[in-house]
Amino acid sequence: MRDLARRIDAATPPGRDRALDALRALAILGVVLGHWLVTALTTDSGTLRAVSPLNRLPEFTPVSWAFQTLAVFFLVGGRAAAGSHTAALARGTSYRDWLTARLGRLFRPLAVVLAVWAATALAMILGGVPWQTVHTLGRLVLSPLWFLLVFAALTAATPLVAKVHPLWPLAVVLHVDVVRFGLGGPDWLGWTNVAAGWLVPYCLGALWARHGIRERPAGWTLLITGAPATVLLVALAGYPASMVGVPGAAVSNLNPPTLAAVTFGIAQCGAAFLLVGPLRRTLSRPAAWAPVALLNLGAMTVFLWHQTAMMAVTVLGLLVAGPTGHGPLTGLHTLPDGYGWVLARLAWLPVFGLALLACVAVFRTYETGGRRPSRAGRPAARKQVQRA
Repeated sequence: MRDLARRIDAATPPGRDRALDALRALAILGVVLGHWLVTALTTDSGTLRAVSPLNRLPEFTPVSWAFQTLAVFFLVGGRAAAGSHTAALARGTSYRDWLTARLGRLFRPLAVVLAVWAATALAMILGGVPWQTVHTLGRLVLSPLWFLLVFAALTAATPLVAKVHPLWPLAVVLHVDVVRFGLGGPDWLGWTNVAAGWLVPYCLGALWARHGIRERPAGWTLLITGAPATVLLVALAGYPASMVGVPGAAVSNLNPPTLAAVTFGIAQCGAAFLLVGPLRRTLSRPAAWAPVALLNLGAMTVFLWHQTAMMAVTVLGLLVAGPTGHGPLTGLHTLPDGYGWVLARLAWLPVFGLALLACVAVFRTYETGGRRPSRAGRPAARKQVQRA
């Protein structure tokens, strides 16, 4: 393992900012763990239904604060896209070639997961699986993909939005919410915030790339403004406390994004800036850098297949528990209506992780363009680390 860590460290370009990769890894892991913790699949008359633990256990709402990390992903994405576009212009690379390279890493693995699930859904329908089960499983796979479409659109618009100050999209979100909630405006107006809301951290990342923001002062400024603003919006303005969607709730902070979600994201970006310095020092050690580099090489595969991994364990559990007479397994098939379910779900997380590792082993090659790491040649490894 030490030898592998040294080889990964040697294959990393000297100028690579490892803290950005660590922040991206934390954002992806936050989304994965958040979905695994706040999504429950229960059996009901032979069908599977999705239930949120936050409906029955609202005291666990702070879990959504820890694992709703999309703002950090857009922050890093804006920094990386703006930096790479500037470098591409300096090399004389065309916009088309630059965009193809940036989006290829997103859409190759996306096409695979959609093809696999289209075939799976067809097989389930032909096999007589209840439509409610097919719908539930398909929705869990497709619902997280919205953010990839938004991210791809912002990436394509990088030459235009990279010079936009984050305060401008923040002002759009503020005015949309004032009209929507304060003046009784139409609900459809809120969908404007899908672009404007995520533009705030994306433009902040682009600003970071252009002007080399001093991370610690910026971090403290964003944290001490974003966090209190979020608290005030929740406590005084009636915004939901949960930073993820809760089925049945009148208002969702995430679908579409609200001002509270954006101020929460600003606070997260501030925390990310404060982590940059310590992360750079820590990741200078090969043993600390190796797992971060490996995760980044398959980050999109992890994101795209994490719900499939959870569902595979759930269905396999049903197939095993039924014939053995055990009935629904706590934390896997039962209603999330008590602390016992929470403890059981935590115990299932390593099993979900193993299933996800199996998915990554099978499908990661589509993300890396069909190339697998070379055992003998460092140049091949260096190219993969650069592409991450």
